[in-house]
Amino acid sequence: MQFNENTKILIVGLGLMGGSYADALSSQGYTVGAIDTNAESIKYALEHKIIASGKSENDGEYISGFDLIIFAVYPHVILNWIEENQKYIKKGTLLTDVTGVKSCFIYDLQKILSDDLEFIGAHPMAGRESSGVQNATKDIFKNANYIITPTEKNSQQAIETCRQLGSVIGSKTISELTPEAHDEMIGFLSQLTHCIAVSLMTCRDSESFTKYTGDSFRDLTRIAKINDEMWSELFLLNQKELLTQMDHFGKQFKKLYKLIKRRNKEEIRKIMKESTSRRIKFDKR
Repeated sequence: MQFNENTKILIVGLGLMGGSYADALSSQGYTVGAIDTNAESIKYALEHKIIASGKSENDGEYISGFDLIIFAVYPHVILNWIEENQKYIKKGTLLTDVTGVKSCFIYDLQKILSDDLEFIGAHPMAGRESSGVQNATKDIFKNANYIITPTEKNSQQAIETCRQLGSVIGSKTISELTPEAHDEMIGFLSQLTHCIAVSLMTCRDSESFTKYTGDSFRDLTRIAKINDEMWSELFLLNQKELLTQMDHFGKQFKKLYKLIKRRNKEEIRKIMKESTSRRIKFDKR
């Protein structure tokens, strides 16, 4: 498919990410529709002009009117939705997603997909601590990283369309990774950091600390206010990779623990200097 101003876009799942996609695309003049089982979410999005139309059930005639479908739901929901509704999708439609794991479902999805349809994975590295379309905003994509995860079944045109989509919603850096490389990277950069934040928040009763805390604790635990349903599923879907990253972190934390216990100031400083050097690169970025 050719991605242009006439492309009609369907969002399946109108939560924070789906709603933010809709907001970003609608603000650029695209015709955006949505399907979500929560009728109140559809109503809110219509009232706030986040979408032009919406349904709270899968309507075949409605589905057939779109050129690009973006899934903002859990991987198993995508698979089920495709199995039940791909008969309604018009020939040549491109399908993509926003999910935080890829290899656990992309290959299965591509196996069941009709030959006249194409699915390509994508992941905008953006989000907020709050969920729901009521908290959606196009601004979360501004200057964010955007990862495309093509497989050997994807066409160059689909990759280019995904690049255009990432650019339209406001992404700054658009990259390509295999689904496996994506899951490794996400296991470290996103899922591990959420594990650390949750562990830090729950290792001691923090309620009594609220009147003493400074920015360091607030910054480290910002993402500890977490969507437990979504993140627990993501952790388990990427279990092997996440456990590997947790092992890496545990070894480094244990190393620092031993150095502090031995009062080895020089080695502690070496680690801190390396940490500072690496963090500066993020600041420059």
